[in-house]
Amino acid sequence: MNAADSPSPASGHDHQASMEGLSARMRGLTTGMNVDNQHNAVVPPIYLSTNYGFEGLDGRPPIDYSRGGNPTRDQLGRALATLEGGAGGTITSSGMSAIALLIDAVVPVGGHVIAPHDCYGGTWRLLDTWAGTGRLTVDWVDETDLPSLQTALTAFEGQEVRTSLVWIETPSNPLLRITDIAAVSRLAHARGAVVAADNTFCSPLLQRPLEFGADHVISSDTKFINGHSDVVGGSVVSATAESAEQIRYLANVIGVTASPFDSWLTLRGLRTLDARLRVHAENTERIVELLTSHPAVNAVHWPGLPDHPGRRLARKQQDGPGSLLSFELDGGIDAVRRFLDGLRGFTLAESLGGVESLVCHPFTMTHAAMSERAKADAGVTESMVRMSVGIEPAGDLLACLHEALERV
Repeated sequence: MNAADSPSPASGHDHQASMEGLSARMRGLTTGMNVDNQHNAVVPPIYLSTNYGFEGLDGRPPIDYSRGGNPTRDQLGRALATLEGGAGGTITSSGMSAIALLIDAVVPVGGHVIAPHDCYGGTWRLLDTWAGTGRLTVDWVDETDLPSLQTALTAFEGQEVRTSLVWIETPSNPLLRITDIAAVSRLAHARGAVVAADNTFCSPLLQRPLEFGADHVISSDTKFINGHSDVVGGSVVSATAESAEQIRYLANVIGVTASPFDSWLTLRGLRTLDARLRVHAENTERIVELLTSHPAVNAVHWPGLPDHPGRRLARKQQDGPGSLLSFELDGGIDAVRRFLDGLRGFTLAESLGGVESLVCHPFTMTHAAMSERAKADAGVTESMVRMSVGIEPAGDLLACLHEALERV
């Protein structure tokens, strides 16, 4: 049984049937609401039980042990599958466990992976570590350059080895480069490769990679989906029921599924995603105006800017440019220190997508695990700051940002 087919904890109120004909966004964001037939609770209850009773030797229940199936976790899986347009969703203990799960499911021992040269530092570290042990081989490719991708895909012509997985991250972290999901998927599928897209920066409300040909969507649900920086979690949503079942099965085998409580909190956070994204977007536009006009800033990387090289593509496959951006300060690491010294309104911390505004220094924080060569190839410099714009009052954020930039 995959997450999309798991029974809801109660069926007395057929809420989902009443949503028939409404948008996937509406249905996904309200999954689990008003389904409790014992007390008519509007908010779904949390099922913390580790195990579930059998009705005799031949009476195995639909869910028997919480590592393999849990009503609360399965509700979240159904919600995300609905929003992404997938056949089923598996909820994991972290974004990295979702990435590791997907790779382990589709890449055989010794298999080949193509990954973006500028991917998230944690993804780079995982692939680099497994490449070092012989688990797999990996090529780092600028996936915005389709001829380079084609060359990497055909490198094993006539050999037994072929590319098992093409990993997409769009927008990329931290330079917000945009990869053409549809074009990459066509090239990869023509060579028999599976395509997985990391959708953490957008969430399914701004981008749905399955619609453009990806086979799986991965997300760190820690970020926008939960949105409150109080849960670590991840998910894999798959395009077909068969692949969803494969992922769900392996998640149970290796034990990377999320806890019921974390799933319940994430489902609660998901309810406000639509509203949060609107405020994130409004604040980001105003902050970008300040950054692009300030003499202390050498460059701003954000797909909503007219001169961003991926702007046209982003408008095609995204429903908005998002609220993640990075910028480079004039003066290198010393300028970054002056900017961060006493910065108000923003917290210097890793992660993103929460209601609070964050800044981080990718070179020494999120991408510190990458080799110096890999950081240089990706364009991650010491002068770069990544920003996750929150939902606080925009005027206060602008005042704090202007104050910090004046110190540079």
